[in-house]
Amino acid sequence: KATSGSPYIWQDKATDAIIKWKNETFADNPSPLYGFFAVNMASTGCGKTFANAKIMQTLSKDGASLRFILALGLRTLTLQTGDEYRERIGLDETELAVLIGSQAVETLHNQSKTNDDFGSESIESLLTGDVEYESSISESRLSVLMRDEKSRKLLYSPVLSCTIDYMMLATETIRGGRWMLPFLRLMSSDLVIDEIDDFSGSDLIAIGRLIHLAGMLGRKVMISSATISIDMAEGYFRAYKEGWTLFAQSRNLPTPIGCAWIDEFNTLVRSNVELSLEKSCILYQNTHSEYVTKRSQKIVKHEISNGVRRKGQIIACEHLLNEESGVIKEQAYFDLIKNEALNLHYQHSYPDKETGIQVSFGCIRIANIEPCISLFQYLQAASYPNDVDIRVMSYHSRQVLILRSEQEKHLDQVLKCKSKNRTEALSNPIIRTHLHQTDAKHLIFILVCTPVEEIGRDHDFDYAIIEPSSYRSIIQLAGRVRRHRIEPVNRANISLMQFNLKGLENSDRPAFIHPGYESQEMLLKTHNISNLVDVAMLEKSINAIPRICKNRSEER
Repeated sequence: KATSGSPYIWQDKATDAIIKWKNETFADNPSPLYGFFAVNMASTGCGKTFANAKIMQTLSKDGASLRFILALGLRTLTLQTGDEYRERIGLDETELAVLIGSQAVETLHNQSKTNDDFGSESIESLLTGDVEYESSISESRLSVLMRDEKSRKLLYSPVLSCTIDYMMLATETIRGGRWMLPFLRLMSSDLVIDEIDDFSGSDLIAIGRLIHLAGMLGRKVMISSATISIDMAEGYFRAYKEGWTLFAQSRNLPTPIGCAWIDEFNTLVRSNVELSLEKSCILYQNTHSEYVTKRSQKIVKHEISNGVRRKGQIIACEHLLNEESGVIKEQAYFDLIKNEALNLHYQHSYPDKETGIQVSFGCIRIANIEPCISLFQYLQAASYPNDVDIRVMSYHSRQVLILRSEQEKHLDQVLKCKSKNRTEALSNPIIRTHLHQTDAKHLIFILVCTPVEEIGRDHDFDYAIIEPSSYRSIIQLAGRVRRHRIEPVNRANISLMQFNLKGLENSDRPAFIHPGYESQEMLLKTHNISNLVDVAMLEKSINAIPRICKNRSEER
C-alpha cells in the first residue's frame, strides 16, 4: 500500500483505523457484505480528495481495488479532481472517466492545462499495480443504452468523477430509460459526494434519495466537506440506514452499519448496532456530537500551538440603513470596501525585491453578479492616494466561457503558491509587467468575485473582504486566504461587511438568499452580522467550529 508523506500522514491513519475495525468486526468472515457510512471533515487544503480515494480503496472487497463514484456539484471542481486522480493516483483514460455534461468546458480545461507539477498531497501512487477491469455484462443486451463512448465510460470505468446530475438520474425512474445506466453503475460502485453542503433546498432532498438508493443497493457511502453540520450528517445517515436495512433484510444479512468520522487529527470508526431506526439515529447523533466537540477542541489547540492564519473583523455599515436612494447606498457601500482594501493592503503587503514596490493580492467576495460587476467598475474608476496603483479583475459565472477559462488559467498560475511564499506570483511575467509599468510605491491586485471562487479554487490570497451570505461561505472563502502559508498573522486579514447589500435594502425580506439559506418562512430577526456571529471568536480566528457544532442559543 502506498503511503502519504507529511503533512498528509493522517490519510494513512484513517485507512489503518478502518482496516483495524474490519479485522476486529469480521474476524470470522474474510469477505463480508456490510454497510458503511463515512464523513470526511478534514480542513480545507488538507488533502481530502486524495484521502477519499484511499479510504474507498480500503473499503473495497479485497482492500486493494478501486471502483467508486465521486459526485460533485461544480464542473470545474470535477475536472480538477480528474486531473488530481490522473497525476497522483496514476489512473489513465481506461481507468478514470470524467463526465461533466459540457464538451466546451472540458475542451477549454484540457487546453489550459500546463506541464507544471501539482502540489503534492502524496508523492506515491495509490495503486501498487495496474487496475484491470473487464465487463461481465454483455453489451448486446444493452445496445439501446450503450450508444456512445460516454455511456461506456460511465458504466465501465473503475473510477468515475462526475457532476452529481449524472447519478441523480438513477433516482428518477419516471423519465424514460435515462435512469438505467446510472442505476447499473450504482449497483456496482460505492459513492462519494464531495462538498455536499454546497447544495441547498430541493437539491439536498434529491441527494438524500440518491444516498438511500445507494444503501438499498448495498453500496458504501461517504460524504465529504470541512463544514458538514450535525443535522446534515444525521439526516443523510438516516437515509442510508433505511436503504441499507432494506438491502440487508432482503438477503438475511445482519443490519449493523460501520460508521466513520475522519479528519486530519483523528479517525473514529464504530459499529452502529441499533436495529430501530430512531435508536440508531440517536446513537449516530450522539457519537457525531462527541466527535465534533473533540474536533473543535483540537482545532483550538492546533491554533494555539501553531498560530492563527486567519483573523476576522466587522466593517460597520449600519449608518447606510438611513440612505434612501439605492444607487447612493450602493456607492457608499463600495466606498467602504475600497477603503478597507487599502487598509488591508497596508497591513499585509510585502516588497518586491527587484522594484521595492509594496505588493498584495486581495479578494473581494460579492454575493451576486450584477453588484460584482458594478464594484469592479467602481474600483476601476475610483481615486486613490498618489502613491497607490491598483489592478482589478472581475470573476463570475456569467463571464464568456473562453475568457473565463483564460482568467482561471492566469489565476492558477499566479495564486497557487506551491512554494509556500509569493515567489510564483511575483515572478509571473504578467505580474512583472504590471510592476515595471507603475511608478507608485504600492501596487494592489484585487479579484472581485462571486461565490465561484469559494469552492475548488486552489488560490492563496493575502486578505479578503466578504459580503456575507452564510457562515459556510465565510469559512470557504477564508480557506483561500493564506491557504498555503503556515506563518500566523497578528491582525485581521479577513473583513466582513456588517450587512450585505440585500440586508441594507429591506429588513422584512430574506437577505441571505441566492445564495444563502434564509427564506420568507425562516426569516432571521436581524441581518446585522455583528448580532448573528460570535464576533469575539471571529476576531480570534475564523474556522469551521461554528458551522460543525450546533448553536444552542435561542436568540438567533
